Amino acid sequence: MKAKKNICEKKTFNQLYEEQSQSLYNFMYYKCADRDQAEDFVQESFIKLWENCAKVILEKAKSFLFTVANNMFLNHVAHKKIVLKHASENKKGYTNETPEFVLEEQQFLKKLKDAIADLPPKQREVFLMNRIDKKKYREIAEILDLSVKAVEKRMSLALKSLRDRLGSNFK
Repeated sequence: MKAKKNICEKKTFNQLYEEQSQSLYNFMYYKCADRDQAEDFVQESFIKLWENCAKVILEKAKSFLFTVANNMFLNHVAHKKIVLKHASENKKGYTNETPEFVLEEQQFLKKLKDAIADLPPKQREVFLMNRIDKKKYREIAEILDLSVKAVEKRMSLALKSLRDRLGSNFK
């Protein structure tokens, strides 16, 4: 009977790092589009794994790492939203647009942000990777380990949902 490898053993942990760090980095880079931030998420995820090495079995280590990194990303995004909201509330900007136009634009942007935020996570992820990160469906499929058809389906559902909320002009 073969002894199970323990993540708390330095050699096993280092091997896991060698096997998973680049994949995790790529995943996080595609989510946040910031090399330094992606590297930070990877390092923090491995630190959390080391801190919890006795609780995580080797077969679940990859899932643990990706889940921790993704949760850090989501927390980071939520924090950025709060900072941006606070900054926009305190901004005294001037424009040549009519107050009605500015108000309509602000209302539409709020509706758009809310509609995107309300998308199911898998649809939102594909939508943002395509529309914000400018990734092609093939690239998204590789990153998320999905078929191109699955990515197309998620994007189609996301666009339908956004059209339903924002009107038929949304493409």
